[in-house]
Amino acid sequence: MNKILIIYTGGTIGMINDPDNGMLVPFNFEQIKENVPELSRLNYHLDVHSFNPVLDSSNMDPEIWKTLAELVYTNYDLYDGFVILHGSDTMAFTASALSFMLENLGKPVVLTGSQLPIGEIRTDAKENLITALEIAATKEKGKALVPEVCIYFDAQLFRGNRSIKYNIEKFEAFRSPNYPLLAEAGVHLDFHSNYILEAPKDKLILRTNFNSNIGVLKLYPGITIQAVQAITESKVDAIILETFGSGNTTTAQWFLDSLQKAIDNDKIIIDISQCKKGSVQLGLYETSRELQQMGILSGFDLTFEATVTKLMFVMGLGLPIEESKKLMEQSLRGELSN
Repeated sequence: MNKILIIYTGGTIGMINDPDNGMLVPFNFEQIKENVPELSRLNYHLDVHSFNPVLDSSNMDPEIWKTLAELVYTNYDLYDGFVILHGSDTMAFTASALSFMLENLGKPVVLTGSQLPIGEIRTDAKENLITALEIAATKEKGKALVPEVCIYFDAQLFRGNRSIKYNIEKFEAFRSPNYPLLAEAGVHLDFHSNYILEAPKDKLILRTNFNSNIGVLKLYPGITIQAVQAITESKVDAIILETFGSGNTTTAQWFLDSLQKAIDNDKIIIDISQCKKGSVQLGLYETSRELQQMGILSGFDLTFEATVTKLMFVMGLGLPIEESKKLMEQSLRGELSN
């Protein structure tokens, strides 16, 4: 019998309407089981670890990511897979963070949730939860078929660090703009094995030191020197530069000088595109050539969520700055294509 640990953090999946004021309020996992009687029909041994109190996903932070990673790590040998019930708003951040924290992961860690509370008649929660459990339990020749951190939502399985939340109104809440689906759930579970990470040969390693002292500079036409320098001259250790198209920025000298000064002060700057699909190609146009020459890093096709968490993770390793820069441009957990 497959053993699955369900980690219930909170989120819409575990909400009900308060009859007194009509507001959504969280409830415990026992009530979730009451709303999903099909769980008892699964031939799995299910254990549950519930956060107390449960959390809105907007309150997620590196300390909570650490708690989640430690729960997987300490229970790793006891279970065949893990399902994390999580609010959808920051699910892609948590999935990305866990992918970096759990090095040599050889078992499924599947995050899921819902757009409607589990007690609603038209809820998407039941299917998401049941199929996430099936994915966490699926094996081939005795080994987990999906040995990575992933997100399951609305019949689609995504690599966690390639995912973004793009829709707040449809059940199809997530997309993976630069990487194919890992699996699709129809009449059968159809796994796309050629896109799934290979099972590691080494032992699981837990890495939980994150440095969250980063800034984000999102460009727009007409941006002022004051807005730019509020970030480049702040006391952050690294900056995510959200640029146009394939990595392009204004070529105004004051702007380039601001970036150069930040680099001279040992700040890591990584360039990602504001476009959801496609990749940064520094040097392709004149408007990005000087960025490349001054030492700004390419984020290639990283999502914003993966860039934030990877940067925190890499800086938390305590490596010399040049080694950190090299890691940022390498694929560590399948998070980028370069």
